Amino acid sequence: MKDYKKHFIIPALPEEVYAALTNPATIQLWSGEAAEMSTEPGSEFALWEESIVGKNLEFEQDKKIVQQWYFGEDEETPSIVTIKLHSSPKGTDVELKHTNIPDEAYEDITEGWNDQYFGALIDFYKE
Repeated sequence: MKDYKKHFIIPALPEEVYAALTNPATIQLWSGEAAEMSTEPGSEFALWEESIVGKNLEFEQDKKIVQQWYFGEDEETPSIVTIKLHSSPKGTDVELKHTNIPDEAYEDITEGWNDQYFGALIDFYKE
């Protein structure tokens, strides 16, 4: 199991980024895929045709999202994603921390964070 931490600068206000990460209609706008998402702790979510699935654990409006991501049958050590949003002169500083990523999935997950997830979100707001 590995952990991944990274900061991303998104050229949008924290409340816009929060909505882009939690509102299914907004997620579909920037990802191009239908999404199942709710800000109800304990609810399950699915993104990118269920290639990312998990449970929503905690929300702090416009500031923080905590989720558990599922990786097959190995749920003994939960894989936790924490996204914190901080106002920045350039928009929003997104602080990502993803813990307990299975070794065999690490490269795909980190590439996904950089390209499909936050890369797509940055491109969406640059346009």
